[in-house]
This record gives sequence, C-alpha cells and structure tokens, in this order.
Amino acid sequence: MKPTPASSARASRISRRQFTATGIAVGAAVGVHTSPSASAQATSPNEKLGVAICGVNSRGGEHIRGFDKDPRTEIRVLVDIDEKVGNSRADKVADLQGLRPKVVKNFREALDMDEVQILTSATPNHWHALMGVEAMQAGKDVYIEKPISHNIHEGRALVAAAAKYGRMFQTGTQCRSSSGCREGMQFLADGGIGEVKLARGLCYKRRKSIGPLGDYEIPAGVDFNLWSGPASYTDPKLTRQRFHYDWHWQRHYGNGDSGNQGPHQTDVARWGLGLERHPNAVLSYAGRLGYKAERKDPDYVDAGDTANTQVSIYDYGDKTIVFETRGLSVDESADQEINELFGYSKGNKIGVIFYGEDGYLVQGPSYNRCAVFDKQRKLVREFKATSNVGDAHFANFLDAVQSRDASTLHADARCGHLSAAIAHLGNISYYVGQENRVDPKTISESLAKISSLDDDQATLDRTLQHLRDNNVDPEKEQLSLGPVLKFDPDAETFVDNDKAKAMETREYRDGFVVPSAADV
Repeated sequence: MKPTPASSARASRISRRQFTATGIAVGAAVGVHTSPSASAQATSPNEKLGVAICGVNSRGGEHIRGFDKDPRTEIRVLVDIDEKVGNSRADKVADLQGLRPKVVKNFREALDMDEVQILTSATPNHWHALMGVEAMQAGKDVYIEKPISHNIHEGRALVAAAAKYGRMFQTGTQCRSSSGCREGMQFLADGGIGEVKLARGLCYKRRKSIGPLGDYEIPAGVDFNLWSGPASYTDPKLTRQRFHYDWHWQRHYGNGDSGNQGPHQTDVARWGLGLERHPNAVLSYAGRLGYKAERKDPDYVDAGDTANTQVSIYDYGDKTIVFETRGLSVDESADQEINELFGYSKGNKIGVIFYGEDGYLVQGPSYNRCAVFDKQRKLVREFKATSNVGDAHFANFLDAVQSRDASTLHADARCGHLSAAIAHLGNISYYVGQENRVDPKTISESLAKISSLDDDQATLDRTLQHLRDNNVDPEKEQLSLGPVLKFDPDAETFVDNDKAKAMETREYRDGFVVPSAADV
C-alpha cells in the first residue's frame, strides 16, 4: 500500500491536548507568541512530566535509566510487543521510582493517556516514523533513536509534523550534547585546522554472521502483527534465528550498520562541515561478503541482506563526506594513517576524521572526545566531555519541553532527517546496483564519475585489502557497484532514476501508513 493521508481513525483521535497543540502551531504560524503556560506540555514546578517508553528490550533500557534519573520526569507507560520483556522492565522501573508503569503492547494506547506528555522510541527502525508522527499529532513531545526514519519519505513526514503541531522532537544522536564534541566542532568552525572540506566517517565494527536464512518460529508472547507494523509480511514471516536485534541486518526492517551506527558519525561529519542540506549525488560500492569463509561453508546463505562492507561517497559540491562500513574482523587493519590517528591498529574504530589544511580533527573512538593532530599526525589538543553524554542529551530535550523553545534542541527533526538520509541515499545506491557485481578495476574506473575530494583510489585499495585480510578474494567474490545517483537537495528526490526514486518510500500495510509530509 502506497502512503495515503492519515486514517480517519487516527484523524478522529483529537484529544484536548492535541487540540491545544494544534492551536499553538497555528498561533506560531501567524506570529502569535506562545508562552510555556499555554503549552499542552506545561507543568507546574512540582509536577512531573509523564513518559511513555516504546521498545524496552535493548536501547530502551537506557531510556528507562535516563528518564528515571531526571527528577522532572516519571515513567508511566512501557510499550513492548513482547509481554515478558515489558513486564520484566516494569518490575525494574517500580524498584527504581516506586511506581510501576502501565505495560501495553500498542503505543496508540499511550497516545490517549492524559498522564503521558512525552513518548520515546527505541523500537526497530521501521516503527520510528509512524510512532513519531502519530505522537506529535496527539500532542506529545517525542524523543526517537537514530535513524529517525526507515526511508526518506518518513524523515520528511517527521519534520513536517514537528513544525505543524509545534512539538519538541529530539533525535538520539547523543554526540550533539557531548561537551567534548561541541567544543571540537566549534574549534573547527573557528578555523582551528584551517579550511576543512572532507570528512570521513568510520564504522569499523565487527559484526558476525546472524545465522542461515530460514523459516523460524516467532517467539511466544510476541505480537508479530504489531511488531511488523508498517512493514509487510514476508514469506516465511521470520527468516532469522535471533528475533530481537538481528532485524538490523534485514533491510525490510533495518538499515544495516550504515543506518544503525552510521547516523552518529555522519551527523558529526555534517556538523563539522557545516552542511545543513542533502548531498547533490552519491555513489556506493558494497557487499555482504566473508561469511562463507568465516563459516567454512561455500553454500552458506546469511539471513542478513544489508552490506557488511560498504563505501559511500557523498558529493556536496564544495565538500565531501565519505562513509566506510566494515563488519568483518578489523584487527590489525592495513590503514596506517587511520591507525595513527586512533592510536591503535587492533579492534573497532568508530568515529569521524576531518581533514584540514593545517591538520586533522578526530571525533572518536568514544562520543566523549575530539582530538586535534598536526600534519605529522602528532596529538596537539583534546576536547573531552565533562558529563555523561546520554544524560546531557535527555536533559537538553527536557529543557526544550519545558521552555517550548525548539531552537534550543541539539538534534531536532530536521537534523535527524538529514543525517538518516545519508544512510538511506548510500544504501539506495547499493541496492540499485546490487546485481552489478564487478572486479576492482571496474570500481576504480567508476570513481571518476562522481565529484569527490577524497583520494578515492586509496580508500578503495584499503577496502580491498580489508577483504583479502578476511579471506575474501574481491576478484571472485565481487563487490556490487551502484550508480552515481543525482539528488535534488531541495525537492528531496532522486533525479533521472526511477528505481532509486521508488526506494524513497515503501509499501505500507493498512492501518500502519506513514503519511506524506503534506498530509501529516
């Protein structure tokens, strides 16, 4: 089902709180000042903000910790499609705050609760946008983990909904609230390493195979209809061994590590380069390789279908972002410059390297640190966070909820949309060209077709060596080469490629349609 306007059932769910929120948005549109006391979210100094946390199995645990820790909030509802998980978490919350939250399977129940002012989502990616849009329509403020969307259409809808309903929306890209990162980015903006036109994001993060593609039993207690939500059923319905978490590596639900870990780094890359727009073009070469060798089974077919090896080049005209994903072993990687900047050669490398006229700035390997190096790669300065980054990000969100000043948010809906879209664009280039498996020479020749400020051949050479180090012969197990896709940053759509354009959205199931930006 293609996206349609919001269902009549959803449109009719206009509570007193939503009506107030809509009035605020209209007032703002005509220049009427809205004071905090006029807000649907306004509370007295002694009144706590009620929070509903959706998806509490993994990252949702950090939401529980963060909102329990802040004295301004009280966790009143937990939403999870797995009854066992929801009730287990509720027992822990009761121990923490003395009040056991309600446990529901359907997040829409929380939208009708006057005692809930905030909805957060740490669910699988394919649920993020629908939860966010409907929560804002119901007058709730929203905190959603990255990526805030599963596709470009959904990101646009979230941006439009936040503006239309006057809601506070925070993206879970915690680096934005890291004092170390904020000082580092200001250092870049002040010319600390001279002019900077290139940033390289790294997700060198070991990800083992997730097991063979198969037909597996849905765990007892899981409401699969609600878990699937906007995503159509596949046949078989469950093709991976581990139900929770491994959906990340199935593109029907997740976005691979380019869209899982990646938005943290591409967000920092955009921030440091001062890019508040989409790129003009993208090119990816990628593949899901190495697991046959890893399992010593030439016939092995992994249940995952997202790339575990990927390089995406983003052309912004005067600037370039390169993002590299490596899921195979990254021990002793043959990347001398990167190893020196990170200070080690063995193990994961997650972060961003900015290349300036006078040196380098590296964000990583933690969200707490930025380090400055001279041209000889000698460390000359560090910026480190002075408090817990996650706590600071939740606190920034709550500050905005209380003040009703969206300009104070460190990672609003548009910020989250632009950074998530980087992953979507890179993945689409890969998906469009997935059947175009080519030898290294062909990839090398293709790199001239996109404007880039990187040494693209050197990046390709390092990637090929990484594969060889993991017993993959790129001449035989070839990478897929995507086309150079032109993108209109203002219209937010691909130019002259219908196959890519179709991937800007998805087929939605009845009752779970993410409306267009015009129809929120």
